[in-house]
Amino acid sequence: QVQLEESGGGSVQSGGSLRLSCDVSAYNYDRYCMAWFRQAPGKQREGIAGLDEDGKTYYADSVKGRFTISRGNLGKSLFLQMDNLEPEDTAHYYCAAGLGPYYHGGVCPLGSDQGAYGTWGRGTQVTVAS
Repeated sequence: QVQLEESGGGSVQSGGSLRLSCDVSAYNYDRYCMAWFRQAPGKQREGIAGLDEDGKTYYADSVKGRFTISRGNLGKSLFLQMDNLEPEDTAHYYCAAGLGPYYHGGVCPLGSDQGAYGTWGRGTQVTVAS
């Protein structure tokens, strides 16, 4: 059974950095999308960064240039390097996995499109103080 477990959240000052990790177990699909979503209080969950089986990355405009998604060499870990954090980045962050871009019009969906992802972690909290 596929399991995802996030870690690395915490509290930082505005302008600081955090690195989130997602441990991936038992995910053996050749074609996949992996993504980071976040949900702030009172807001919808939104996808902010994605990565496919070829290493192609996808970013929401709100984090482009500040966040970097990557994977471990053995494909058992997913990371999100977050730099120049802003108070608006405060949210619960989730790791998600789903079928690859082949099944979604050639991209890993982000934004409000959660339906492409069938496996989720429990999330980790990120709080950015101004």
